[in-house]
Amino acid sequence: MTHLSTIGWSPAFHDHLPEGTSPGRVSRVDRGLLTVLTAGGERRVHPAAALYDPYGVTSPAVGDWVALRGELAVALLPRRSAFTRTVAGRTSAGQVVAANVDLVFVVDALAGPTRARRVERYLAVAWGSGATPVVVLTKADLCDDVPAAVAAVAEDAIGVEVLAVSARTGEGLDAVRALLGEGRTAAMVGPSGVGKSSLANALAGHEVAPTQDVREADGRGRHTTTARELHLLPGGGLLVDTPGMRELGLYDDEGVDTAYADVAGLAGACRFRDCEHRTEPGCAVAAAIDDGRLDPARLLGWRKLQAEARRQELRADARARAAENARVRALHRAYRSRPDRVR
Repeated sequence: MTHLSTIGWSPAFHDHLPEGTSPGRVSRVDRGLLTVLTAGGERRVHPAAALYDPYGVTSPAVGDWVALRGELAVALLPRRSAFTRTVAGRTSAGQVVAANVDLVFVVDALAGPTRARRVERYLAVAWGSGATPVVVLTKADLCDDVPAAVAAVAEDAIGVEVLAVSARTGEGLDAVRALLGEGRTAAMVGPSGVGKSSLANALAGHEVAPTQDVREADGRGRHTTTARELHLLPGGGLLVDTPGMRELGLYDDEGVDTAYADVAGLAGACRFRDCEHRTEPGCAVAAAIDDGRLDPARLLGWRKLQAEARRQELRADARARAAENARVRALHRAYRSRPDRVR
């Protein structure tokens, strides 16, 4: 038997559990089936039709808690947090990468140049998830000056802990383990080849995810993880390993100002509320750039993510209007087809 608290159960979930059901935590979603962790062990169950969401946001995701009745998941319990991205392509649909996580490990590699703007994008989504982000820089054994690399990332990762690790030598792993006490869940996110699977294996103490050799040209790994999966770690922590993301689209703007707290704070001090931070008098952002307190790249990154979030909002509004128009048309068709309608 497994005590539910060891897999992340909180008493707050109990109030939302329908009568006559038992809880299970989703550890994998594939082929229309859910693998769930329960007090009695691992099970494979079918999701009820009511849980199907064509846009993906309210369908069960890895890390979710579901209410089980027999071999059927009949309800999705409210989420404490959710790392959500926009589905790749020209769409406003969202996809929950991991739910009910306490931490989001934004993973990048110290083999080759770390891309600051990419890390900032992941941090913006992570802050918006409701979980606490941590930057984990892997392959420290391949970096000539780890402290300098960490300092460079920490400069822009405001309010975020930055850790350097090596799955090969074990450097830094204890610091990561210290964040994952019993029942605490972290999700690893980042592009392909940065060492997420190797890190998962090192933390687990055995292979839970396949890996491939790194490329000699840049020290990067090759894409190996093909599905999101929740792993139980020694010591009681839980870790969600995710496939590398070629594209991380913002689903909303919830975390943008937090990830760019320096820029947002300066923008709030501008003389005019509608300041565009270009040539307006009394612009605190422009003044900070001129005197070297703010990197212009930070302003450009902030503007880019704000614009992207605004486009996503407009697409979502258009989709909502289209759905409502379709609903009204269906009601009209149903009314016209009624045999008792007065003509």
